[in-house]
Amino acid sequence: MLKLVSIKKTYLAGTASVEALKGVTLNFRRNEFVSILGPSGCGKTTLLNIIGGLDKYTSGDLVISGISTKKYKDHDWDVYRNHRIGFVFQSYNLIPHQTVLQNVELALTISGIDKAERIERAMTALKRVGLEDQARKRPNQLSGGQCQRVAIARALVNEPDILLADEPTGALDTTTSKQIMDLIKEISKDKLVIMVTHNPDIAEEYSTRIVRLLDGEISDDTNPCSDKEEEEERNNPSEEKKNDAKMSFFTAFRLSFRNLLTKLKRTLMVGIAGSIGIIGVSSVLAVSTGINDFIDNMQEDMLSGNPITITEQTFDLDALSEQMSETQKIEAVVKEGFVNVNSILNRLAKQSSALESLIVSNDITRDYVSYVNAIPKEYLEEIRMNYNYNESNNFYVYFDEGSDALAEAHYTSITAVKQIYTSLLKQTDFSDATYYIQTLGSGISQGISNNDYLLAQYDILEGRLPENKNEIIIVVNKDTELTDLVLAELGYYTQEEFLNLAYRSFKDKGGAENYDSTLDKDEFSYKELIDKKMYWFPNDAIYTRNEDVRYKSVAFNYSHQMDDLTKGIELSVVGIIRPKDDVNYGTLGSGFYYTKELDEYIISESLNSEIVKFLKDNNMQAFNNATTINNENNNVVYYYTYLYDMNGDGTKTRNNSTQTFVPGKSSMMSSLMSSSFFGMGSSSIVPLTVRDLGGNDIPNEISIYPKDFETKDKVLEYLDKWNSDEKIVVDGRVVARSARAEVKYTDTLSLVIDIINKMINVVTTALIIFTAISLVVSTVMIGIITYVSVVERTKEIGVIRSLGGRKKDVGHLFNAETFIIGLVAGLIGVFVTYFLQIIGNILIYHFGEIKNLIHLTLLESLIMVSISVVLTLISGLIPSKAAARMDPVNALRTE
Repeated sequence: MLKLVSIKKTYLAGTASVEALKGVTLNFRRNEFVSILGPSGCGKTTLLNIIGGLDKYTSGDLVISGISTKKYKDHDWDVYRNHRIGFVFQSYNLIPHQTVLQNVELALTISGIDKAERIERAMTALKRVGLEDQARKRPNQLSGGQCQRVAIARALVNEPDILLADEPTGALDTTTSKQIMDLIKEISKDKLVIMVTHNPDIAEEYSTRIVRLLDGEISDDTNPCSDKEEEEERNNPSEEKKNDAKMSFFTAFRLSFRNLLTKLKRTLMVGIAGSIGIIGVSSVLAVSTGINDFIDNMQEDMLSGNPITITEQTFDLDALSEQMSETQKIEAVVKEGFVNVNSILNRLAKQSSALESLIVSNDITRDYVSYVNAIPKEYLEEIRMNYNYNESNNFYVYFDEGSDALAEAHYTSITAVKQIYTSLLKQTDFSDATYYIQTLGSGISQGISNNDYLLAQYDILEGRLPENKNEIIIVVNKDTELTDLVLAELGYYTQEEFLNLAYRSFKDKGGAENYDSTLDKDEFSYKELIDKKMYWFPNDAIYTRNEDVRYKSVAFNYSHQMDDLTKGIELSVVGIIRPKDDVNYGTLGSGFYYTKELDEYIISESLNSEIVKFLKDNNMQAFNNATTINNENNNVVYYYTYLYDMNGDGTKTRNNSTQTFVPGKSSMMSSLMSSSFFGMGSSSIVPLTVRDLGGNDIPNEISIYPKDFETKDKVLEYLDKWNSDEKIVVDGRVVARSARAEVKYTDTLSLVIDIINKMINVVTTALIIFTAISLVVSTVMIGIITYVSVVERTKEIGVIRSLGGRKKDVGHLFNAETFIIGLVAGLIGVFVTYFLQIIGNILIYHFGEIKNLIHLTLLESLIMVSISVVLTLISGLIPSKAAARMDPVNALRTE
């Protein structure tokens, strides 16, 4: 069965070579107990290691069942050791972090036997050596004799053909030695047992054959096996053995996990040290993700308040970005005795020219409006058309002039109310406040027609949303507020109440003397707000033709007060809404809003109004204003309209002028007449174009509200097609590219957010690179720790190799260990980051009132744990390769 033919083994000791075996030839029977005797250094253990496949012979041949091993590869030797050889060592070589059962199972584990069979066969082997009741103990809980019995059970569990015992009783007392030898003697009845020993008495008592070695050669053989006997045994082969030996990565994982558990404190310390880099990078990611999420939420929130806009004039943002990236440097030539002139005017001229080049004029045509209106509805919440119609002139509110008000109710235009308050404030010590009223826009404008869109952003405080063209909605801010100026211009304050507000606000500028606390009104009930009525009057009701005999010309009178309410449309406030708690940037600011239906009605009515037709027919522009003049009777207020001819060179010539009427005396009017106030001056003349009067059905501004950011990109893609060479069909007609002027839209929100995101990404990248240094340090440290583990587990490596474990299996063992350490480090890092995230969010919310700003996502957590595992695996590559290449013989000799 086993034959050694002229086996030689030579070792290199520095530059010299040492011949351990000098041509040993031996035949072994299938069942016999062979003892190899000889002094130390004669080659006994070397011979045993060569027979066991742990060491390679230099020359000669080892024949197994008639097959030469000269062409054996590592895999073949692994299978041979696993299935045909069982080792029993003098120092037991049990793995300390495994139980007795697990130690015995190890050879079966390497063989790939399933768990149930492994346990059954291991328990049978332990029962054979009398240790079935010690299966759950660890080696350090057993006596020396028990440990050796475990080693024998491990050697026998895979039912090998050959049992190799290297001084099996060398570390045992006499009684225990006898027990072990009796056991080995029993085993030799059906196996080949080859034992190396220094004790000739044991050899004589138990062996059936004694082979003596001296200086690497056989000096005596008491019962040699002839070639004929060896051939006969070869012709009667024993049971065929398996031809594979394989340890799964999962098995290696379990072995490494048990080893790390025995060093739990050190494992945790290494994990904590390795987690420092993960904590740093994870924290940066958590902050970056949180800020990006905050910005994304803010974008979603701001999307409704920052639509895509298309205006007649806009800035070319692409050109602006290019200019912002350019720098110019002018070298000044310095001359001794001269001072150069730094031309500010020249610089301003260049900047002005550059700024003008950024202004783009858009030609918004009917075709383009139709094209925009054809945007797929599933992309949109709303499209709002702004015709630049001046609502202040046509919307009238009941204006209470105070206790001396006329008995007959008058509805006054918003324009007139603003002029009245301007005039009142100009007579005070804080007249500079009139600037703010003059620049204030109308408190009423077109709202959103999509009620579902509004309900997604606003809560209804009172009433309902508008459904008809004559209905108005009030929008308050998150603090349930409306501005005093909006309320004033819409007639919610009387003259006295408004002036009292001004006196209170400007106490330090002389208002304290006239302030009356009894007139304070800092809140309005829902009922007061909703009960208010206002009217819209068409152009033909407020601009009337008049022939002025003095100027012998035709003009239009503007009526700032209306008594005949039947000429207008009564508008009713039907509800009050407020932004939801989670909405910071709603579609509508605080104010009063009429419906899209009313807006369309206003445009259709205005297009056919007499003043619009007149201006269109005569290519004129009207100027509207209120002022006072001095005449023979008294100072009175006149509202009038100037008409100007528009000359070809851009200048205008006054065509005519007409006074409208002398109003009735009221408290406000009386105050003006009793003063020496003379008009607003030419600077306050307001030009009224056809568009101001609602006489243009092509909008000067289009606001597009996408459903979300995903559909917003589709809307932008749709708009970009107009400027491309793609085929465009509008109302069933193909609009040629030559007939389509380029139209640029403004997406300010995306521009700002992109800049912010780029800044965040740059900062995040820089911080990650900085914190990643600690990851590198951790990787190197774990590599060192893994190498230390290799040194500590050297004997375990030798045991695994002696049981048939492959080099790859040993590598897996330490790869599994680094995997576990990396996993522990990653999990610790992620859990610590989550803990810091909780603390950080509490502090941020306490000081900044922002919820959950720091946020590490599950995906990022998994990525960070994966990075930790990958880096530790990389760090363990060198130590694991070193372990795999380790000589098993040297490994077994390590103490």
